[in-house]
Amino acid sequence: MPIRPPSLDDRSFDDLVQELVARIPAHTPEWTNPQLGDPGRTLIDLFAWLGDTLLYRVNLIPERQRLAFLRLLGEQMRPAIPASGVVQIQYSNDDISAAKTLQAFASIPDPVPFETLSEITVLPVAGEAYYKRAITKAEAASLANVLDGLDRILHLNGAGKPYVTTPVFAGGQPLSAGFDLISAVDKSLWIALLAAKPDAAFKDEVTKSLQSGADGRPQLISVGVLPLIEVPALFEDIGPRGRIPHEWLITTGSSDPAVAPVYLRCEPVADSSGGLIRRGVERLALPGVIGVPVNDVRGNVKAGVGDLPPRLDDPEKANRLIAWLRLRPAVRMDKLALSWVGINAVEIDQRQTVVNRVAGQSDGSADQRMQLPGTSVEASTLVVQVEEAGRGFQHWPRVDDLALAGGARAYSLDSEAGVIQFGDGVNAIIPEAGRRVNIARMRAGGGKAGNVPPGSLASISAKDLASTKAANLKVVQMLAATGGDDAETLDAAERRIPALIRHRDRAVTEDDYRRLAAETPGVLLGRVEVLARFKPQQRRSGVPGVVSVMALPSKAAAVPPNPRPDRPLLEAVHAYLSVRCPVTTELYVIGCEYVPLSVTVGVTIEDGYGREGVLAAVTDAIRKYLWPLPPGGSDGAGWKLRRPVKDREIEVAVARVAGVDSVLSLRLFKLNGKQWIPAGAEIALDLWQLPELLQVLVVADQDAPAKLDPQSAFGDDQGIGVPVVPEVC
Repeated sequence: MPIRPPSLDDRSFDDLVQELVARIPAHTPEWTNPQLGDPGRTLIDLFAWLGDTLLYRVNLIPERQRLAFLRLLGEQMRPAIPASGVVQIQYSNDDISAAKTLQAFASIPDPVPFETLSEITVLPVAGEAYYKRAITKAEAASLANVLDGLDRILHLNGAGKPYVTTPVFAGGQPLSAGFDLISAVDKSLWIALLAAKPDAAFKDEVTKSLQSGADGRPQLISVGVLPLIEVPALFEDIGPRGRIPHEWLITTGSSDPAVAPVYLRCEPVADSSGGLIRRGVERLALPGVIGVPVNDVRGNVKAGVGDLPPRLDDPEKANRLIAWLRLRPAVRMDKLALSWVGINAVEIDQRQTVVNRVAGQSDGSADQRMQLPGTSVEASTLVVQVEEAGRGFQHWPRVDDLALAGGARAYSLDSEAGVIQFGDGVNAIIPEAGRRVNIARMRAGGGKAGNVPPGSLASISAKDLASTKAANLKVVQMLAATGGDDAETLDAAERRIPALIRHRDRAVTEDDYRRLAAETPGVLLGRVEVLARFKPQQRRSGVPGVVSVMALPSKAAAVPPNPRPDRPLLEAVHAYLSVRCPVTTELYVIGCEYVPLSVTVGVTIEDGYGREGVLAAVTDAIRKYLWPLPPGGSDGAGWKLRRPVKDREIEVAVARVAGVDSVLSLRLFKLNGKQWIPAGAEIALDLWQLPELLQVLVVADQDAPAKLDPQSAFGDDQGIGVPVVPEVC
């Protein structure tokens, strides 16, 4: 029986009224008509209302005791997690030719409050990405005469690699499939820095603003990057990734390295992408000399040849070109895929900054609490100052446990509630009575409301380094803001407390690993399995000291493709578990290997049921039964590990569908290359495998088909390439 706090008195208002009315014959028999509207009945209703109010407050006593017990445990509810993202800040006026540096924590108010996380220098240029795409065999055949002529004119001796200057991330839009730099002829990504207008004088002013910043210091350019989010290879090691060595170069205007350098290196100042391994912004110092080499073949026959920037054949854009920014790996790589790159970028998150706000006044009592001007407070940004006699406001440090503070000045923080607590005079001192408590700085906020799609953010309120309000700015949001989650509710905290008491935030038993993985902040998991002593790379069980945690993301509908964890999810779970498991544990966080299968089934339908509805219900029942997440499987917890897929068990699931009179036959198929072949009565699965149902074919009043079309909706990638080679006169 579940443990529920008792209700000390469960009588309601109506119960009290009925009880009082029932007592009338015993006490006042002469009152024979106690109807609504009677003065006496009004008094009865009044006393019933007062009694109901008292009972409500009495029944809060068990809840108060429960909450008091939770507080004694010292475990706080989890604060909201702010959504974060990367946006571009651009000028809304094309006539501006000067750069402007904005202070950090500029406000993006609508539709949900966001703030920038760092300074950003808004440059008066737009960035368009290009790469040197190698021509296809068909293009080479159609241009054979042209290529032979170019080989003779440029004296290439057959060593040339023909290419087409091809835009990537067109219109600033991200690519879900990503762009691989290594696929380019020169293994580089090129960003054309374009002025708003082709006017020569205007371009000169823009160039000067890029060559030198305030007080002669180097100008900074902020480049946002989003690496391709991939599903890692099966049982790939998940842990901290190393930085990808790379370099950013910018053109100087020279075309001949013997005369002057063609490129100068842009030194990195800050990099929140961790070296192109996660979404972030790289701030680069531009050299004092920038320019663009001659782009027109009539001015330089070798324009775009060899290591020179790509030739830009659009006259309008070529006339606006200020310089080329080049990204290339610094070491030999097989793949370097990016989903998006953009300039004038800055990171944002869904928090608001509060500065110099008086939170309250001390009353001199022990253990006093004060509400901060916000909830879900970012602890690292909170600066609390307490007024002291003759010293003004003094900084007080934050401690996790006031009992360990001794007689020092200190306070503790309940981040979720936004409440600070002071000591009792023995464990941390008490602020003097009448002294004010000032919040010098604080950032707070977060929640699912911040997970806004691209294009949601447009306006910004910012100040430059002179604290003057900056005008003529706009926000361009090409990437969705993600990662936001609401604060933990009281019910969720109560459900978590029993597990916390058992594992005390330490992973020892299998249940500890399972529960802690499911509690990973900012990650929504649909299933967690613990494979003790299983080493994934070797597919070997019984290895001492090894723990493998299989984590699958949540997915609401039981439709293909099956849920697959991406690298950020596995890295988040690994980082959360690795600091909580024993030092001697060899921890792996993995996905699963899906075994593709298909099912055909023939059924007869009862009278009175629609044919198409029953066939669709049978399909849904089979998908649900073989689904790896709850409510899939025979027990509703997802398909069990190592449980084979048996045709007889699927027949039972089909027979239970309303409207199915009988199951004539059922067949299982497995993939052999690209062909479906019969699998017999069952398909065996290893410890690390789960079934993935790719096709279901249900027929009525006939046996299950014995063959399946090899063309699977999930087996082949189809597409038609249309080569486009520009003609240049």
